[in-house]
Amino acid sequence: MQFLRLALLNLRRHFVRTLIGAAGITFGVVAMLCVVTILQGAVRMFERILSSDSEIIMFEKNVSDLFFSNVPIQAIDDLAGNDLIAEIEPALFGIVSSPDNPVVTCFGIRADSSRLSNATWLDGDPGNFTDDGTLVVLGKRAADFLKAEVGSSIPVGHKEFKVAGIIETENGFEDGGVFMPLALCQDYFHKEGVASVATIKMTDKEKIPELKEHIEKTYPNLVALENEEFNQSYSQFRILKTTSWLVGGIAFLLGGLSVANTMTLSVFGRIREIAILRVNGFSRSQVARLIFGESILISLIGVITGTAISLIFLHLLKALPALQGYIDTDLSPSLIVAVIAMSFITGIAGALYPALYAMKIKPADALRFE
Repeated sequence: MQFLRLALLNLRRHFVRTLIGAAGITFGVVAMLCVVTILQGAVRMFERILSSDSEIIMFEKNVSDLFFSNVPIQAIDDLAGNDLIAEIEPALFGIVSSPDNPVVTCFGIRADSSRLSNATWLDGDPGNFTDDGTLVVLGKRAADFLKAEVGSSIPVGHKEFKVAGIIETENGFEDGGVFMPLALCQDYFHKEGVASVATIKMTDKEKIPELKEHIEKTYPNLVALENEEFNQSYSQFRILKTTSWLVGGIAFLLGGLSVANTMTLSVFGRIREIAILRVNGFSRSQVARLIFGESILISLIGVITGTAISLIFLHLLKALPALQGYIDTDLSPSLIVAVIAMSFITGIAGALYPALYAMKIKPADALRFE
């Protein structure tokens, strides 16, 4: 308790320096929590698009992006008769532009796709969306920015399509997309006879290895991965996750430099005071513990403040209508634990040099220090 009271007293006496050091840690915490949460939340949204309530995703082997993947429809239809498969759904992904909207995502699906059945129909008749039809369904956001309604024609790329219905989905990327009958989408993107992916729901999850082995042997150009396997191996997801941790790590490095600078200035400004402590019986280890204690307290202040600011910022971000459904801003408990651990490590590292310097101070010489 004596060390704690003395450390708190020193921090209050040097309030501006304490504030600067805590601000560095605060910035690091906010950057880490917000950047990692936003980017990994976006990844989770993409994962939901691809998984579509299934256990396995099948795509072409050795492709850099799923937009370039070609899964033969014949292979999908053949697998549909397999006793291990409860449902298999093809999906073709494409990106085009429309007036005032540089990027519009198109989903080529079959009429019985769960992407439509799980959505909320706001307008239109689901029966008008057929496998051999030419009508499209819009997500609510797409209908808003395209200023479309049921029965109207919308420009998508170099063609116009008539709207059969408007749906609302929980996923912002799907809610801002155009759903086309698979055959129509294949013709539009010149991808006749193929889909980008096929999502598979098993009759028995215990038989997943058996099905994966069957697909690998029967279709050597295709690969089937469980959702978790795919999420860990997909290069785009790895890039986003690595980027988020890299940005957060750099922010923490800056925070650590801020703490180191604060504690160094504090030690240099208190040389005579430290000498008096030594004369009054403080050992070198006790002086070092005092410096480390002050640094950890600064880190603790930064963690609390940074976490509070992050929660407020993410809550406001999630409330923005334009971003609803596009990102998942719920803080992961493991991420908070990681940030707290990194903050304390940063605080200890930042106090290492000042503490070593303070331990070397000789009372007799320090009392003559000007």
